[in-house]
Amino acid sequence: MVAMTTPGPAPVPDAATLETVDRWVDYRLWHARTPGAQVALGVAGVPFFSRAYGYADLERAVPMTTGHLFRIASHSKTFTATLVLQLVEQGRLGLDDPVGTHLPALADGPLADLAVRELLEHTSGLLRDGRDADYWMFQRPFPDTDTLLAMTREGGLKTAPGALYAYSNLGYSLLGLLVEAVTGTSFGDAARDGVTAPLGLADTVADYWRDRAGDYAVGHTGLHTGPRRRALEHVDTGAMAAATGFTSTASDLVLYFGAHVLGDERLLSDRTKRLQQRQANPADPRTDDGAGYGWGMVRERVDDQVFVGHSGGYPGHITKTLLDPVSGLTISVLTNAVDGPATQLARGIAQLLAAAATDGGALPASARRWTGRYANPWTVVDVAAVGGRLRSLSTGTWAPLEGADELAEDGDELLIEAGSGYGSVGEPVTRSTAGGLRYGGMSLEPFPDLPGGPAHRLGPDAG
Repeated sequence: MVAMTTPGPAPVPDAATLETVDRWVDYRLWHARTPGAQVALGVAGVPFFSRAYGYADLERAVPMTTGHLFRIASHSKTFTATLVLQLVEQGRLGLDDPVGTHLPALADGPLADLAVRELLEHTSGLLRDGRDADYWMFQRPFPDTDTLLAMTREGGLKTAPGALYAYSNLGYSLLGLLVEAVTGTSFGDAARDGVTAPLGLADTVADYWRDRAGDYAVGHTGLHTGPRRRALEHVDTGAMAAATGFTSTASDLVLYFGAHVLGDERLLSDRTKRLQQRQANPADPRTDDGAGYGWGMVRERVDDQVFVGHSGGYPGHITKTLLDPVSGLTISVLTNAVDGPATQLARGIAQLLAAAATDGGALPASARRWTGRYANPWTVVDVAAVGGRLRSLSTGTWAPLEGADELAEDGDELLIEAGSGYGSVGEPVTRSTAGGLRYGGMSLEPFPDLPGGPAHRLGPDAG
């Protein structure tokens, strides 16, 4: 019999690789004019990197910190699904229970027979957000319980239950009501007792935290609808907290998703976690990119690595967390603008960490002295340590290794050892007297500081 082996935990990157991640994130946020962000990385719930970038409030020029609070929006669904599955494991709820059994207000009509399982995997046939979803634009309050139930009854079913994967915030909001009905407590108290208190998540609650209103990063509009950003307020999400209401930080999310790593059974058994994290349905049946949805978990690939997790979109806050449930690697990125590039940053970081793990080792000190950001009117080049190799990163795209040259020490110079044939492969990189570089034939000057301050990210005055 051949013994089966389980892959070990993800390696913690060396300091030089983490400096590379830090510089790349910092530049991409500046280039995109994103107000600010938090980034936290960890393995199996143990953080090894936590940084804040830019500004929590552009108008007042308040720097972002790792302690600022964010609305993590649809990350809430991972918490809600976890609470539901805890009740299933306790024998208090069945995956095939009809919703009407637990919610008398839905006992009559077409919604009564919807199964808990169908709500978890977004195959219930319910509308996504209702026939009038302008609460997302703060044109009216988020629905309370009575309004939510009325919206679901009036909206009815757009497809037969089980027939089609169709994401539904209304469906996950009903799961929140179901948790309340089974536990006999408020959804917020159930989330505290079932998840946040056992894990010691000091900065995570199920909705807007009014007592800590001053600790929130200000949300901002995007630059896709105008030249200048404006601040957006935070509001309660009412009966939709289970779908979109949670508050947290990037560091807390690393701790939380660490409990979803296989082998950690503080929240759920491994058997249940495998069911939760598998792909129940493809996200888009027209494509074959490996992306799909389980029970409150998005499943996706970044190159050859499979991640679960979730994204979140709340007015003014865009967020993303990736978890490799086998190795335990967790990447959490929180941004405070409607056009915040949280997903792009998380996937780019995943690519850098995967390359560092493949290359292995640490860069020699003699090679590290070349690292840094350089620029000329044509381009910005980041000479960066990625594991045991020196590379020039692509700063102009969200894929940092796309078109990246591989560099090798060659005496007092570097050699552009490999890269695109459109570049300067086979040519040297030398130092200039001003601390810059001559990269192939092009001179580059040091570009350590990113100019513009909050005004660059905010945009010009209307006048």
